[in-house]
Amino acid sequence: MKKVFLILVLPLLAFATVHKFYISVTNIRYSEKSDALQITSRYFIDDMNTVLKERYGIDAGLGSDDETQVGQEYLEKYVRAKFSITRNGDSVDYTIIGKKYDVDVIILFVEVPRIDLPSVKRIGVQNEILTDLFDEQQNVVHFNIEGKKKSFVLLKSDTKGMLNL
Repeated sequence: MKKVFLILVLPLLAFATVHKFYISVTNIRYSEKSDALQITSRYFIDDMNTVLKERYGIDAGLGSDDETQVGQEYLEKYVRAKFSITRNGDSVDYTIIGKKYDVDVIILFVEVPRIDLPSVKRIGVQNEILTDLFDEQQNVVHFNIEGKKKSFVLLKSDTKGMLNL
């Protein structure tokens, strides 16, 4: 009887020690039609809710029926504090044009208007989102601009990536 119990319970205990992974994916591409960088970032909703609770003391309720306007405002505040884009070494402004939810992921849509690509020698990204709360956070960034592709894995210790054009 003890053997049967161990055989049934042991696999359940193995799942109890499975470690959650912390990763995001950001795609950056150039739209010739609008002369803009179009950026799409995906983060786990529960991680974003946790960081907003830890940093600002609010229950944002992102992705739920309890989502608040204040939560959305603090989400934008947090993203602007932790995510930046540079053109030729100079910071550029961006617009958060929207968000949507897909199962357990929040997808943020960001645009950098009037990029003037012919004058651009390099585009940089700094992504510290969630690295301030989760040491294991990996922010994967994929550049695809004018046929030049480059990918980075940004970590807490190395939060910047650059594409030379």
